[in-house]
Amino acid sequence: MTPLQFELAVFCVSLAAGLLGALLGLGGGIIVVPALTLLFKIDIRYAIGASIVSVIATSSGAAAAYVRERMANIRVAMVLEIATASGALTGAFIAGLVQPRWLYIIFGLILGYSSLMMFRRGHGEGLVTRRAPWADFLKLHSSYYDEAQRRNVTYRVVRTRVGLGLMYVAGVVSGLLGIGSGALKVPALDLAMHLPIKVSTATSNLMIGVTAAASAAVYFRRGDIDPFVAAPVAMGVLLGAVIGARLLGRLRNSTIRGVFVAILVWISVQMLWKGIRG
Repeated sequence: MTPLQFELAVFCVSLAAGLLGALLGLGGGIIVVPALTLLFKIDIRYAIGASIVSVIATSSGAAAAYVRERMANIRVAMVLEIATASGALTGAFIAGLVQPRWLYIIFGLILGYSSLMMFRRGHGEGLVTRRAPWADFLKLHSSYYDEAQRRNVTYRVVRTRVGLGLMYVAGVVSGLLGIGSGALKVPALDLAMHLPIKVSTATSNLMIGVTAAASAAVYFRRGDIDPFVAAPVAMGVLLGAVIGARLLGRLRNSTIRGVFVAILVWISVQMLWKGIRG
């Protein structure tokens, strides 16, 4: 494969990654890392470095549209970002001490857990009535207009303290694996804090860029970001994220959830197999 063919192939894969990342709130890294390592045989450390860049691109491309459409909950994002950015710095430093084989296994286990939690989701997306003193005080409750349902959806945020704890863990995962931590942020927002799935994905997209930026400097300093790999990844993911942001409001919640679970299961199996085989 010539350098030009390599760049074009990586760009096309990154385009699809950005589109799915924007739709599902996962960040392009959840597709980019497996694609670069499994398809292009790139060392996982350079793949993660490129993924960190792609996550920032995904957030930049999609977040503006979600904020404009009031689908992303800015208050929730800013409160939780305190925990997730701290976790990202922790994970970035730990990554330099962990063998690549264990990164594959950790990646696979985290994705498998996320897919199980989303599949077993046990609450509806109506208005939650339980007490939420932290969310009441911080005024985290909100609403958005759902194009697919053609109505305004009002929701209440609960378990803010649980969300903060989960977001620190998600930040560690982001810094450790370069996946933008959307694989944990979306289930945390959806399952623990009871945000609607569309709001969860939109808010996750807003947050992942800040989380990734917190750890990007560590990867750059360590030499894990190769411009030859990161440049086509960033361009493809950015374009895909812009397209995905336009599609989210028009899709049904069940469709978004089904695609989310299917992608996580497939990638989880692939990465676990890669790690076990060494």
